[in-house]
Amino acid sequence: MAAAFRRGRRIDMERYKNRSNESGVVAYEIGRGSIIVEFVNGEKYLYSGKSAGAKNVAKMQQLAKEGVGLSTFISQNVHDRYARKLT
Repeated sequence: MAAAFRRGRRIDMERYKNRSNESGVVAYEIGRGSIIVEFVNGEKYLYSGKSAGAKNVAKMQQLAKEGVGLSTFISQNVHDRYARKLT
């Protein structure tokens, strides 16, 4: 599992299944109305209902659980609409 930090607490992220074997996503963490996504370059982004839209976040959560389509969905629909970049 990958780790990120949010407000000083460690977040253990779920490994993305990457069923297509071509994804730019490696891990995710689903929260209430939000999702943190870690990409292959190690960058982690928090997407919230407020920043990306509740329907988009729900779709991202669904795709993350399915392990396919998340990277494509992000690049085509919410790209820069993250709430913040995490360290």
